[in-house]
Amino acid sequence: MTSDNILCVDDEPYILDALKRVFFDKQVVVLTATSANEALQLLAEHEVKVVITDECMPGMSGAELLELVRLHYPDTIRIMLTGHASLTAAIAAINKGEIYRFFLKPWDDSELEFAVQAALEKYNLEAENRRLLAIIRRQALDLKLLERQFPGIADLDRDEQGRIIVSEITQEELERIIRECEEKFR
Repeated sequence: MTSDNILCVDDEPYILDALKRVFFDKQVVVLTATSANEALQLLAEHEVKVVITDECMPGMSGAELLELVRLHYPDTIRIMLTGHASLTAAIAAINKGEIYRFFLKPWDDSELEFAVQAALEKYNLEAENRRLLAIIRRQALDLKLLERQFPGIADLDRDEQGRIIVSEITQEELERIIRECEEKFR
C-alpha cells in the first residue's frame, strides 16, 4: 500500500513549516516545494494524493500549477491557499484547476486538517473503486470468453421465488471443464 503523500507548495518557507506542523502527528508524508517547477518535479517522482498550494508565487501561480496537476495527475486532490482573496483567483482556481477546497491565510489548522483527511479518504475510495472496476471488467471478459467456449455456461435457472437453481454436475464433468478452461487461458 502506498503512503499518503501530500505536497505543500509555497514560496515562503515559514508557511511550509506551518503546514508541516499541522500534519506533524498525522499518518501522512509531507513533501514541500518552494516553487511550481519544484512541485512538478516532486509530482513526477512520487505518488501524491493531495496538493496544497499558495496562489501567489513567482513564476507560476497556484491556479496555473493546479491546472497542470489536473491535466497530468487528474486523481490528485487539489487545495488552494491564498492570502490575497480575489474573486478572479478563486474562479480561476475552481474552473481551471478544479480544486477541492479553497482556504484563506491564515487558515484554521483543524479545518485544513479535516479537509486534507477528507481529501485523502476521497482519493483512496476512488482508487479502490478504479481497482474494483478493473476486476469487474476483467471478469466480464473472462465470462464472455467462457460463454463462447461453453455456450450456456452463464445461463441461470430460477425457481418460482427467484432463487437460483444449481443443477447437478458430476465430478468428472467439473474436472473436464476446469481442464479445458485452464488450457484455454494459459
